[in-house]
Amino acid sequence: MVHEGEPSVAHVLTIAQQKGGSGKTTLAVNLAVALTRAGHRVAVLDTDPQGSLGRWFMARREAGIEDMDFGTASAWGVGYEISKLAKTSDFVIVDTPPKVDSDLRPALRESDLVLVPVATSQVDLWAVDSVLDLADRVGRPTMIVLNRFKSGTRVSEEIDTALAEMGASRAKSVLGNRVVYVETLGQGRGVQERGKGAWSDEVEALCNEILGTLT
Repeated sequence: MVHEGEPSVAHVLTIAQQKGGSGKTTLAVNLAVALTRAGHRVAVLDTDPQGSLGRWFMARREAGIEDMDFGTASAWGVGYEISKLAKTSDFVIVDTPPKVDSDLRPALRESDLVLVPVATSQVDLWAVDSVLDLADRVGRPTMIVLNRFKSGTRVSEEIDTALAEMGASRAKSVLGNRVVYVETLGQGRGVQERGKGAWSDEVEALCNEILGTLT
């Protein structure tokens, strides 16, 4: 996003969802790995006090992988930290706390695209409106990403139908309900680093879809 007085040197992707456990960090780390593997310079920014993204990053460094930058910030320090990371990155991926209030606004304002993960549950679906509303208030585009999706189940069909009725922008690519996402997160890695499989294909497809949205 263009900052006043500075050239735009990075795309900012913010992951936001009111409900905890929706897979924000999972989405953030796998996009970071996918973009890095595609040759982009990536930085990840953890604004969630739980620090899950920061723990993932440190586990990655301890495994000897130093291929992206990292920052942390409180809500009101987000803009400054993004501007720093953006100077040496093509993408800055921001993980946010599971809440929607005034603290989230600074991150949303800096975003080129707000990604809203929705797991296969009605509770996640109920939490979508507030995120979309806040993003709309600050004039930022959104994209819903279905996470831990169980294709062919009744609840998945209901959620897909409900999102269509809302008229919300949704990624065509979905992330499946796979143990590999949990396993690799704890190892400081992304699922694409586990080798080829349905998991690597779906992350690559989602990454390409996001890139297409930004161009």
